Amino acid sequence: MVEQSDHAPLLDWEEVPSGEPPTLAPRQRDESEAGPANCRSVGSTAPGAGWTTSSGDTAPVPGVGGGEATTCAGSVYNGSGWEFKYPAKGDGALSAWGEVSDKERRLSEWEEKDQIVAVFVVTFDTRSGNMVEWCLPPDVNLEGVEFKSMASGSHRIANDFIYFRKGCFFGLACFANMPVESELERGARMKSVGILTPSYTLLYRYMHFLENQVRHQLQCPGQYSPLEAFYEDKKAVLPLGGNGLVTTCPTSTSTAPPHGRCCMNPEMKITHPAGCMSQFIRFFGEQIMVLWKFSLLRKRIVIFSPPPVGVVCYRVYCCCCLANVSLPRVGVSVPEFRPFFYINVADIAALETEMSYVACTTEKIFEEKKELYDVYVDNQNVKTHRESLQPMLRLNRADREKYRKLTEQRQMLLYSQEVDGDCSSSEEDLFILFFMELNNRIFQTLSEVASSADPTLTAEHVRAMGLDPQGDQGFLVDLLELYGIDAMLVVDNPCCH
Repeated sequence: MVEQSDHAPLLDWEEVPSGEPPTLAPRQRDESEAGPANCRSVGSTAPGAGWTTSSGDTAPVPGVGGGEATTCAGSVYNGSGWEFKYPAKGDGALSAWGEVSDKERRLSEWEEKDQIVAVFVVTFDTRSGNMVEWCLPPDVNLEGVEFKSMASGSHRIANDFIYFRKGCFFGLACFANMPVESELERGARMKSVGILTPSYTLLYRYMHFLENQVRHQLQCPGQYSPLEAFYEDKKAVLPLGGNGLVTTCPTSTSTAPPHGRCCMNPEMKITHPAGCMSQFIRFFGEQIMVLWKFSLLRKRIVIFSPPPVGVVCYRVYCCCCLANVSLPRVGVSVPEFRPFFYINVADIAALETEMSYVACTTEKIFEEKKELYDVYVDNQNVKTHRESLQPMLRLNRADREKYRKLTEQRQMLLYSQEVDGDCSSSEEDLFILFFMELNNRIFQTLSEVASSADPTLTAEHVRAMGLDPQGDQGFLVDLLELYGIDAMLVVDNPCCH
């Protein structure tokens, strides 16, 4: 169950106001200019994953084997040595931010507005199956929502939460199953209460409310007044143009930051002490490096797991985070890497037209629909039916070395938190920045080689990117082709090594 707090998952946005020092900085930077202790990389992007946060400014990035580093959350990621450092207590670099918390300061400048497009109640009827029992507005198109908000196999569990996509909107539904002494209901009453919004980054705000409301609907069926009041308070105003864009109200735009001036970065907060990114990586172990490659290559990924599906929806989001890049203009021409979250057979037609996505399902039939996906993840088993991708399933020495360094950094962070009691840095910061720095290093190197007089990628370049000259050849060839990078990869003879 999710704790009863305002910080329910999936995302907790932190808005970075203009004028802050960039968090990506050269090592020579004066420590007195360091940013807040608990921050994310300004100007970071997850191309096509639901947010674009680049401010348009070019931030320094780690060079290949050079002396530049990524600095954030009180840590230093060194491009060549993969160092991870923590400031001592009372560090002057952090003192300027001590009076007002970073979160309060940012929220005081700007906060995302509520944009509820629809609120609904889904019930399971013993004769008709899943059906929408009630909704607002009454004329909203909720076709298929009755299956998205009540996952297949949910009758076996007591409660769950589900993230999903419906057209251009995203939804969150909380499900509950209550035993009842009723022959008509066959001993169980099952309902889901959910909402639709234009952005999944807003959904975390309503988890606690939806959990309470689904319990209320089970105990007092048909009493919708709290949901009606909620919708009236939070509803969005759809523009007449019908282009799918949503605004809260005409007068609210004056409080929004100017375009390009506010850099928003996602932060995940869930009830598990370690957070969902650390759960995600611990669950997959070294296989995380395989998922990272497929994510960077924008492959269609389906994750299967039996209910409950809520934690699996987090894995969908975490897969998108593996492809984060903070370099400007990287990934502009590649397919969007979009989170579909929970899918079922009703989504098959929509998925047939998608070039790149990550989704999860409780329906085993998707494994047979090989035309819909490139990569199929059955719990912890990552597999692909595409011959060209199968070599990427094998972990090479560079993959294991990267995972070892990631594990080392996590242990250093946990030790620092235990010994110093310093919680300004989180595992989420560490994991997200680890892969962002890795991706930045790869694309920075490829860009430098492509723009040089001799656009040839050598084994030395490949090693400097943290890749294996032999084991990652196919991955690099696909990466160059997908991102349109004009460089040539030199294939070394393995017996020369």
